Amino acid sequence: MGVGILALAVGILGFIPGITARYGELMFVGPDSHAMLFGLFQVSMLLNIVQLVVGGTGWAMSRSEMGARRFLMGAGALYIILSIYGLSVGVGSAANFLSLNMTDSWTLMVAGVLMIAAGWMFSRHLADDRK
Repeated sequence: MGVGILALAVGILGFIPGITARYGELMFVGPDSHAMLFGLFQVSMLLNIVQLVVGGTGWAMSRSEMGARRFLMGAGALYIILSIYGLSVGVGSAANFLSLNMTDSWTLMVAGVLMIAAGWMFSRHLADDRK
């Protein structure tokens, strides 16, 4: 549940002026969105919406052990894919539709790896409980 709540919080904070610097430059999509969450993470409305959806999904799926594990593994894989995409297209590219900067991409990579590791550890815990 904690990861889902954190993703929800990030999605909400991305829409709050003051917490998001240069809020007037927040665009729906694309590299031209220069709004910066905490002054570090480039955000767009679409990226904030993605975080809200991931967070809501995590919160809903955390109601069961298997759901929580599946969420950690699936959302972790999604974050790694988004990270690789962000790193490969580059910050200024028109293909950067989510407005990911390097800090976003590396944070998504670390979060994705940690989420998959937690899901894997959780699956070992579930397997031990079944014995």
